[in-house]
Amino acid sequence: MDTNVKSDASQPDTRTQAADAASGDPHDDDLAQLQALGFKSDFKRDMSPWANFSLGFTYLSPVVGIYTLFAFALAAAGPPMIWTLLIAGAGQMLVALVFSEVVAQFPVAGGVYPWARRLWGRKWAWMTGWVYIFTLLALLADAAYGAGPYVADVLGFKSSAHATVLCALIMLALATGINLTGTKMLGYFAIFGFSAELIGAVVVGVWLLCTQRHHGLGVLFHSFGAQGQHSFTYAFLAASLIALYQFFGFEACGDVAEEVRNPGRAIPKAMRRTIYIGGSAATFVCLSLILSVGNYHAVISGKDSDPIDTILKTSFGGVGAKLVLCVVLISFVSCALSLQAAASRLVYSYGRDDMIVGSKLLAKFDHKRHVPPYALLIAVIIPGALIVGSLISSDALSKLVSFGSVGVYIAFQMVVLAALRARLKGWKPAGKYRLGRWGMLVNIGALGYGVAAIVNLCWPRDTHKPWYDDYIILILSAAVIGSGLLYLAFTRAHAKSDAPHADAIPQRQESATPAPETTLPASQ
Repeated sequence: MDTNVKSDASQPDTRTQAADAASGDPHDDDLAQLQALGFKSDFKRDMSPWANFSLGFTYLSPVVGIYTLFAFALAAAGPPMIWTLLIAGAGQMLVALVFSEVVAQFPVAGGVYPWARRLWGRKWAWMTGWVYIFTLLALLADAAYGAGPYVADVLGFKSSAHATVLCALIMLALATGINLTGTKMLGYFAIFGFSAELIGAVVVGVWLLCTQRHHGLGVLFHSFGAQGQHSFTYAFLAASLIALYQFFGFEACGDVAEEVRNPGRAIPKAMRRTIYIGGSAATFVCLSLILSVGNYHAVISGKDSDPIDTILKTSFGGVGAKLVLCVVLISFVSCALSLQAAASRLVYSYGRDDMIVGSKLLAKFDHKRHVPPYALLIAVIIPGALIVGSLISSDALSKLVSFGSVGVYIAFQMVVLAALRARLKGWKPAGKYRLGRWGMLVNIGALGYGVAAIVNLCWPRDTHKPWYDDYIILILSAAVIGSGLLYLAFTRAHAKSDAPHADAIPQRQESATPAPETTLPASQ
């Protein structure tokens, strides 16, 4: 069945609902828009605008991103590595603006998958979702696993492989328990995580600048020879991993579009806030750490392999450092919570559209808690298996996680490309947020930035390791995309769904059964 909008005689007339929305009740407005898009949602719209923003912020998690890659970036390019944060932030803001237009017109749970479906079609959407599912599950395993050493530092025990795995599984269970309580509690914990992380980042940053600053701002333009025999451009691009890993998470605001009131206005705002508030926090944390490093040459040479631990213990002492690490742990939990929420909504969206094996089970919904339990279970079993698998080979887990950052960019750019193609075919965004005449230029800029980021992430570095380590990101990307293409070819999973698709493009609408308007009355 190739109609663009589901027909359901049991559902109220779309135009009647849209007319009822003129009463000014945002909830009626949301129901009318979703009904016009061919869906009847089971989710409760319990997530406030600030909770929605907090979900994106904690997914982005400036503390987790900076603390994880600070030593690597500083050793690669010296203090100037901080400028990569500004470049990546500007590029990802363009992507967020494109997403804002799309989610305003198609506020459907699942994020990149339903957006690609409406902009391009079923095959493209299926592959977009396939790439992003792998990405989210790998990043979720990484977030839970990465917290292990911090737990060991806080509680004062030796960080071993088995202890790290146990801590990671406990963190995964904690995130699952919170997610199972429903949208409202998810929102509360997201706000708590955001508040703790932001306050912690500001307090720690200010304290370091006031008590541990060893350098002036001039060092931000001095590499201290970190590039070695390479050009500084080479070193700068390598260090940019800290920024490329940092600026995503805003998409999670759209994953829960059916759980937010007035999503056409609230979610674009949340996405932009995620970029400039999260980006500002990350840059401030990075700046305070850079200026607090006593010996750059020790970090660059590898003599000081953990400069953050050195800084915190010097500045705060043993007890104070543990308090700071507690804030870091909250950030890890919040990050895992947001990643799991995003992954479960994406899997549920796949199941609801009958796009993958086990769709009937994945589409089941717990009407008491208002969550998709079996989709959430996928976001527990697979990351848990990856974490336990690290006992066999921790190197294998780190290699899989290395796909995570580029997987985000690939999935994002598949949506950006779909949006650009749709524009060229006549799509005119019809949601509550529009870029107007700037839309095409922003879309082209977002695509250019994204492709450059993907090339930079995949570019092999001179690591003096076996060739497959240098090309691991390319190999894993080819494996994920190739397996998806094979699954699609043999199962024709995309053809089993009669859910709406490709209805953003006017020409498609004209050649198919006329569909109700997806825009709301002008009086709104």
